[in-house]
Amino acid sequence: MAYTPSSSPSSEKLSFDKLKELDALFDEQLKGTGKQEKSRKSTGKSFSLKKIVAALSALIVMLLLPFLVLIRSSVYLYTHYSLNGWLALSIGVGITILLLLLYAAAVSLFIGQSARVHKYLRRGIALLVIAYCSYGLLYFSGVNAKSEEVSSYYLSLHPILRVSMATTILLHNDLIVTDMQRNPGDYAAMGLPVNSQSLHYEQKTGYVHAADIRTKGRAEWKNWITEQTFALFGLNTLRHVGTADHLHISLPLND
Repeated sequence: MAYTPSSSPSSEKLSFDKLKELDALFDEQLKGTGKQEKSRKSTGKSFSLKKIVAALSALIVMLLLPFLVLIRSSVYLYTHYSLNGWLALSIGVGITILLLLLYAAAVSLFIGQSARVHKYLRRGIALLVIAYCSYGLLYFSGVNAKSEEVSSYYLSLHPILRVSMATTILLHNDLIVTDMQRNPGDYAAMGLPVNSQSLHYEQKTGYVHAADIRTKGRAEWKNWITEQTFALFGLNTLRHVGTADHLHISLPLND
């Protein structure tokens, strides 16, 4: 009869301990894989959110940039090169049209087409910019004026200031203009000393170069954004505080 050796208690214990150790190691690897997967998903979500925010920010900048270029370039040419106001605004219109044509060319390339912009699209862009400027130059809603008298002075404002005002009202439709054109007698009626240098008077250009915006009754953050908007356009801004709290904006003279 053959002799079959039996397993010793020590070898059984060794095998059990080894299996237990391998099982624990396997569990740790599974946990590590799970953590990596969660981390990967979290990173993916974070990256997607960042891309969405970046895309929205870029879109907002692209939408606002033409308005900024139109007014800022006009103000810059008027104040730094002493150009006639209408000429400066016309050049600003041309620069804005070029910017929008670049937009159109970029979109065309993005969808796999030629960078060449169709002539009808070029004409459409030019008409759009000219129509917008015409709107800003000629139209002012009485809703945004303190009174009908104030509203009636809109066409006395410098053309660059008018387009600036119209653009700001698009962004802040609750804006109220309290004053535009004045004469020396108006200061006496308000109990104020006559200001011989006031830009509310008709200047040599034939236009008024200043307007006042109501700040009372508006949230302070709105007043701040309105002031920064005009400043971004290159206009002078001055906050008058006290009983006659208002925001004074002006286009400096270039003579």
